[in-house]
Amino acid sequence: MPVTFDGKLVVAISSRALFNLEDSHRIYESEGLAAYHVYQVAHEDEVLEPGDAFPLVRKLLSINQRLPGDPRVEVILLSRNSSDTGLRVFNSIQHYGLPITRAAFAGGESPHRYVSAFGTHLFLSTDQQDVRGALAAGFAAATILPGGKAAEGEELRIAFDGDAVLFSDESERIFQQGGLGAFTENEQRAAREPLSGGPFKGFLAALHKLQSEFAMGECPIRTALVTARSAPAHERVVRTLRAWDIRIDESLFLGGLDKGVFLKAFGADVFFDDQEGHCESARQHVPAGHVPHGVSNEGR
Repeated sequence: MPVTFDGKLVVAISSRALFNLEDSHRIYESEGLAAYHVYQVAHEDEVLEPGDAFPLVRKLLSINQRLPGDPRVEVILLSRNSSDTGLRVFNSIQHYGLPITRAAFAGGESPHRYVSAFGTHLFLSTDQQDVRGALAAGFAAATILPGGKAAEGEELRIAFDGDAVLFSDESERIFQQGGLGAFTENEQRAAREPLSGGPFKGFLAALHKLQSEFAMGECPIRTALVTARSAPAHERVVRTLRAWDIRIDESLFLGGLDKGVFLKAFGADVFFDDQEGHCESARQHVPAGHVPHGVSNEGR
């Protein structure tokens, strides 16, 4: 029987999101591919420092130790490196004891085309074009931003924006075109009509399925919706999640308040938002992933 990922949560990650490769990347940008190749081979026995998404990956993989049987979480490396220059990355993976065994080294081309082949629920990268490619193909993807401080503790805490992330951007378009009044009127009128799913609906559903394998009070995963919506626009969100039969552990309806301090209070290991301003606020407190999707990112 061939190996499959059925029933698993599959997360793909780029080399530069997992490890700090800024020194070698600067050489690539300033001196070219040949110099980069020489540098990586010469330093392949030097362990790389953890990157911005390293703590998140470690917490994801630690979930496998809490459930009996086959691992439920699979992390896959998708890299623009060749297998030759990528040897340093795998050496570092082994050094840190991360159970990552599968990879696609795309040899300078975008690796996002392998997201589908691996059955990936989420793709994390520092390259926005790769992220846009994965989103265009219908997969959850985010650009990991530098600087966010990882949360302490063993529990995995993931926070999501609503419109254009968990949900489609249909309501966000009304807000940007007609203002808050038109948005509120539309959401009240459509309160019992579930929103269409956004790019992260599938990832949230896979997380929810994984959460359901744990007994009440023992789940090491906690999710939060952190949205600029407020009452009465909250009702449509609640009913949408109910229609999807997906649980969100915490919901914050902030009515335009700055999200960063609330994400710090939640203790997010990562926060996903489509608006760069919200991501900038978030990464002052927690790791953030920009989702370049929807009306707020058109034309950029």
